[in-house]
Amino acid sequence: MLDSVYPRGGWGRAIYYVTHRLRRLPDSPQKIARGIAAGVFASFTPLFGLHFFVAALIARGLRGNILASLLATLFGNPLTFLPIAMVSLKTGHFLLGSRFDEPTESTLIAKFRGAAEDLLDNLVAVFTGAEPHWHKLGQFYHELLLPYLIGGIAPGIAAGLVVYYLSVPVITVYQNRRRGRLKEKLAELRQRAGKAEDRP
Repeated sequence: MLDSVYPRGGWGRAIYYVTHRLRRLPDSPQKIARGIAAGVFASFTPLFGLHFFVAALIARGLRGNILASLLATLFGNPLTFLPIAMVSLKTGHFLLGSRFDEPTESTLIAKFRGAAEDLLDNLVAVFTGAEPHWHKLGQFYHELLLPYLIGGIAPGIAAGLVVYYLSVPVITVYQNRRRGRLKEKLAELRQRAGKAEDRP
């Protein structure tokens, strides 16, 4: 349970692992960076539980690396969830011309829980004949889902572009250094093999 909020080994180790995996992907820097941008953009959508799917779909459309997009969805995590949500909601309400009552983390969770309760109650109502209720679902849609969905587009694109342009040179340098090290090792192995052949 704790591992889903605070990874074993800490966030520093988790970030190092993800960046290490991204740099070692066997693809061009541009393709990997497009995948990273897709994953970061997906983190700005309110489609929780579907971020992998959204990231992979966008990466495929951009001809980016799909594995890179899946790893980059970790940009959306318990540390960044609240800032991403606040920026997306403020932007969405501004674009829709609606009123934004700044929610705290607890009220955000309460609205998600209320929508889930309505869904469950209405599902039970289908089989029991009880009267369905849509108030909490309607409130969730108008106050959170729609503004979040619309408001996440602009900051998601901006964040995706920033990580794209930062990732390309970093990955290029890393891949060039790695190729250089591999060439050095190969030359060393050939030299050793040549010396072994020269021995009587």
